[in-house]
Amino acid sequence: MNATAGYSIIEETIGGLLLDRGLWLAITESCTGGLISHRITNIPGSSRYLKGSIIAYSNDVKNELLSVSPETLKRYGAVSAETATEMAEGVRRKIGADIGLSVTGIAGPSGVTEEKSVGTVFIAVCNKKDTRSYRFHFKGSREKIKAESADNALEILKEFLLLFCE
Repeated sequence: MNATAGYSIIEETIGGLLLDRGLWLAITESCTGGLISHRITNIPGSSRYLKGSIIAYSNDVKNELLSVSPETLKRYGAVSAETATEMAEGVRRKIGADIGLSVTGIAGPSGVTEEKSVGTVFIAVCNKKDTRSYRFHFKGSREKIKAESADNALEILKEFLLLFCE
């Protein structure tokens, strides 16, 4: 990580891939609270590929701004692959970007259910043709879970750009 600039090589790589492919990115974050967007915008010139970001912490925002269906939220919960998928697709459409990235999870210490413990995180990424979602379980403090979630979301975004956005 470049401590002076506050970013690591992955943010530069993602920016280069988006620029090279002429793509716009939209991000929606729940449990990371803007950390991913913060890291992307630490790169000078990121306004040339980041179209916007929505922090969708409440279910109302997930539903009203991102078009996550109430049925999905009721049946699967806010922390699920289904919700992460609808969040990524919703932010891509709402902001008018080529790529949508979402993260939703339980950073703790509260929010635990019988099925989902602290550290359960779902990340989704999409373009107009493909959507991929991933489940993780991170351990540690709230800050560590948020950092691990952001690190993994950026890695997933980079791989998606390399594999599905030629």
